[in-house]
Amino acid sequence: MILAPLEQFKVFTLYSLIFLNLDLSLTNVSVVCLLFFTYFFLFSFVLKKYSVQLNFFNYHYFFPTAAQFFVEFLNKFVSQLVRSSLNKRGESFYPFISSLFLLILLCNLIGLIPYSFTLTSHLIITFLLSFSVFIGVNLIGFERHSLTMASLIIPANSSVILAIVLVPIEFVSYVVKPVSLGVRLFINLMAGHTLLKVIFGFSWSLALIDNFVFFSLHLVPLCLLILLMGLELGVALIQAYVFTILTCIYLNDSINLH
Repeated sequence: MILAPLEQFKVFTLYSLIFLNLDLSLTNVSVVCLLFFTYFFLFSFVLKKYSVQLNFFNYHYFFPTAAQFFVEFLNKFVSQLVRSSLNKRGESFYPFISSLFLLILLCNLIGLIPYSFTLTSHLIITFLLSFSVFIGVNLIGFERHSLTMASLIIPANSSVILAIVLVPIEFVSYVVKPVSLGVRLFINLMAGHTLLKVIFGFSWSLALIDNFVFFSLHLVPLCLLILLMGLELGVALIQAYVFTILTCIYLNDSINLH
């Protein structure tokens, strides 16, 4: 593992199971998915518990707990994000946006736990999320505006000759949106985790050298590793926010045809 920084992204089988020509084997990815859904349902339970209106005589009304404060902050953050991006016409999409934000955020944070697996560091996972969002956004647009949806790739107030040149360019830029959305999340998570692994491997190699000077020097990359862990935590939060805000922008374009 020390000599192979990319080995942490390898999918391997923990228990092989073939049933009716279907591969139902237990892998490290499936274990992390089970843990993720467990955390997600537990968090949803906490969210439901503390989102109900509190009784006046309940002491939480005056002194909110840490869990209640966190849930209220998260609810306010996502609701402001939806309201600023989608206006009142898009407030009905709040459950979808909040679920998407929590999904990506928890996937990113679980990857920071030692000996875990980062789901969003695999391109197939990020593409599944981005293309699902892109297809859903376009279906909503066609359901509301029908063929008028094509105005998204036709520049406003452009002549026929100019439109012939610009429409293919706008079409290509519109189609590659899910690709850039998925690649952005994949690259940031994979690059950060790879850098952490390289620095840890370098520090471990210095510590194994039978020399007091080199052994002392291994503390330098270890201190740098602590700083990078804080940076990775910030990247996990920022990438969940970026993915969500871009989804809101694409959804706003489909709803309002901007």
